[in-house]
Amino acid sequence: MSPSTILDNSDIAHHLQKLPRSQTNKRTMPDSPQKRTALALVDAFNRMDVPAIIAPRTPSCLRYFYPTAMAQPPQDTNTYAKSLHSLRTIFRNFSLTLDELIEDSSNPQRPRICMWLSAKADTAAGEYVNEYVWLLDFDESGERIVRTKEFSDNVMARDFFPKLKEAMGRERERKVEEQVQ
Repeated sequence: MSPSTILDNSDIAHHLQKLPRSQTNKRTMPDSPQKRTALALVDAFNRMDVPAIIAPRTPSCLRYFYPTAMAQPPQDTNTYAKSLHSLRTIFRNFSLTLDELIEDSSNPQRPRICMWLSAKADTAAGEYVNEYVWLLDFDESGERIVRTKEFSDNVMARDFFPKLKEAMGRERERKVEEQVQ
């Protein structure tokens, strides 16, 4: 068996349909600590629970953005937490769907998870829809994230975020006018 595990929702559903019902509820292998941590991270994002999103990160964990054309410097944990708190007010009904998860356990001292994710949210500029690929590097325990590399659809970001900034400016102006009246 390969040290990498690939999960795809359509493949899993297809294989589960072939199993007798009694076997669909039984697990042959428990999830690894890093897989449990990654799935808990997705759940925390769906609740926009910033402390739960930050909790598995080591104090020295850095978040890197890709593609590099985005020209964003890495974020430490404190900067990331501040960013998440501000996003909570911008993105309403945020939903993160795990499309695929690949687990690399070839190096037990540095387990990795790679996730392909789809995001949706409501904003002042309309619906936000994006895709991400997150590469998470873990410590030996698999419970703490030591580094993240995040790829996002920068074409979407290029087109959407200027509209969002404009819509938020109009919203602020409207609130100021309401306070004056």
